[in-house]
Amino acid sequence: MSGHSKWSSIKHKKGAADAKRGQLFTKLARAIQVAARDGGPDPAGNAALATAVQKARDASMPKDNIERAIAKGAGNDADAAAWETAVYEGYAPGGVAVLVEALTDNRNRTGSEVRHLFGRNGGNLGEPGSVAWNFDKKGVVVVDSERHDEDDLIVAIDAGAEDLTRDENVGRSSASPATCRRSATRSRRRKSISSPRT
Repeated sequence: MSGHSKWSSIKHKKGAADAKRGQLFTKLARAIQVAARDGGPDPAGNAALATAVQKARDASMPKDNIERAIAKGAGNDADAAAWETAVYEGYAPGGVAVLVEALTDNRNRTGSEVRHLFGRNGGNLGEPGSVAWNFDKKGVVVVDSERHDEDDLIVAIDAGAEDLTRDENVGRSSASPATCRRSATRSRRRKSISSPRT
């Protein structure tokens, strides 16, 4: 005998998987808290919160955890005030513009860590506004091309999609990503999903 029990092996595998899920749930809960604090606790009127809640649901986060995170972010708990978003701009090696969005409880520590990472890898941290003008916030809605043909995707164009392409490398056998303004991603997604097949 090798001296191992089957339960011991299962316990270690489950423990590792549960630790990963716990880290993901913590990250998603913080994103929900910040979105609820910045835009209010109603997902219908807060696009950032609706996106964060949708990501949490996609990761199978329990509903009561989502509601607890929204309540914390809405101000029902003092812990939510500690988390804030920070944006850092800089240049990577070769002059490539980089925009870093971070969620932090300590801006000074995060700023020095980001500056260290840029410097260690041959880049440099820039001033606010130095590279932000190069970026546009976009949303992407991916539609399965096997279920929907091109006529069905006209709904996305009518809803405000700026670009529609066919991409075989998106993770599905065939998919059509539609690019739109980031603030309008939720309505495009809802309209694309609810459009009837002809």
